[in-house]
Amino acid sequence: MPLQKILHVEDDESIRVIVEMALVDIAGFTLTSCDSGSEAINTLEHFTPDLILLDAMMPGMDGLQTLNAIQKLPQCQGIPVVFMTARIQQQEKQEYLTAGAIAVIEKPFDPMSLGDELETLFQDHVSATR
Repeated sequence: MPLQKILHVEDDESIRVIVEMALVDIAGFTLTSCDSGSEAINTLEHFTPDLILLDAMMPGMDGLQTLNAIQKLPQCQGIPVVFMTARIQQQEKQEYLTAGAIAVIEKPFDPMSLGDELETLFQDHVSATR
């Protein structure tokens, strides 16, 4: 099963632009971007991604609160979530993984390899859940 559709949740517009270039222009994925956790929840009512790329620190709903809300949506059961954060303390990383994320990517990230990294994480997740 190939990775095709990604939902990206990030409050920083400059990072959204870089991620869009990395995932759409370079990697060829279909990408829907949201600037907040609440927008992501609303978007998930009519868009079902293969993977969710989620910023950890956002105003309003932070990443963990957003993940918690996503996990309550029946149509989102089993969709892998990858956190992206500049704060990558081991304790925080473990908190994201314990909450249900499959991985944590550190900012700054390499735009040239982000698509490949997400594809690998997605395929590893698919293989592990079979």
